Amino acid sequence: MISEKKSRRVFILMNIMAVVLFYSLPIFINPRNETLTFVRYLGYCGSITAYLLVFYINFFVFIKRFMLQKRWIVFFVSNLLLISTVSILLYVWHGYYFTHLAGIPTEHIPPPQNSFVFILRDMFFMMLTASMAVAIRVTLEWQHTDREKAKMEIVASQAEIKNLKNQLNPHFLFNTLNNIYSLMRMDQNKAQDAVLSLSKTLRYVLYDNNQEKVSLDKDLAFTKNYIDLMSLRLTDNVSMRVNISEKTEGLTIAPLMFITQVENAFKHGISQSAPSFIDINIDIQGKTISCSVKNSLFPKDVNDYSGSGIGIENLERRLSLLYPGKHSYTYSAHDNEYLSELHITL
Repeated sequence: MISEKKSRRVFILMNIMAVVLFYSLPIFINPRNETLTFVRYLGYCGSITAYLLVFYINFFVFIKRFMLQKRWIVFFVSNLLLISTVSILLYVWHGYYFTHLAGIPTEHIPPPQNSFVFILRDMFFMMLTASMAVAIRVTLEWQHTDREKAKMEIVASQAEIKNLKNQLNPHFLFNTLNNIYSLMRMDQNKAQDAVLSLSKTLRYVLYDNNQEKVSLDKDLAFTKNYIDLMSLRLTDNVSMRVNISEKTEGLTIAPLMFITQVENAFKHGISQSAPSFIDINIDIQGKTISCSVKNSLFPKDVNDYSGSGIGIENLERRLSLLYPGKHSYTYSAHDNEYLSELHITL
């Protein structure tokens, strides 16, 4: 995005070039094929200066101070006074030019036009010039407003994404500690291994999670570590299948995009007594990554408050902010089975 300072420089340069171009027109456009002397050039410059005066006074003063402030009467009255004054001065200039500067013999001077008609003609064209200034300035103001609005939306989105990440971190930690607590009651050795694995995953969550994008292979490695951590508490009656593609091809992704699906599978898909299963498949095709998680479904214990539905809402909101129009996320429950599918085009 072009900085404001650079945009201002470009704007000033374009205006200087426009002024130079207008003052150069008499040199390059000469329909009568007349010899352009310095005195004749001065005659043209008088008209050019008059129209540029109307344009720039409107562009830099009247539109900003009056029109954009909705002081319509002041704007129109100011323009009427400006255009009338400049038209009269231009008429006086032409009279002075023909009689004193051009050196034209008196008998060759064009017969004087009706001054009122002459002034009205110039006023009409100056009104068109003022209208052009209004059109250009209003267009630039709209563009500036749109840019500022876009900047504000970006800042707001970044703040919301940061807030969602901060919301996700304690949610992830809460669920993991819940898992370690369960292991401590079942197997203290496994609980110790879980604490070591937790330190690795927390390092990723606390440090890499602060980046806007991370390498896909690093995020998938974190997902694998988390699966290994959660698998420590599984019993023999749980069937676990994991297939994660390794063809990351140097792709990058927003961190922690798959953790919600995996968390929910371990949270709602296993039972300590009944047969259960979890199937996790992450596939990469070109720049599209697909995460499909299928698991058995068991009713949530009314005393289990971990998560409280934060994960899915968090994921959906982050997807809408980070990958608008480039993702799909669906989930469904049928016959005691739960399926969630996420597709992201990177």
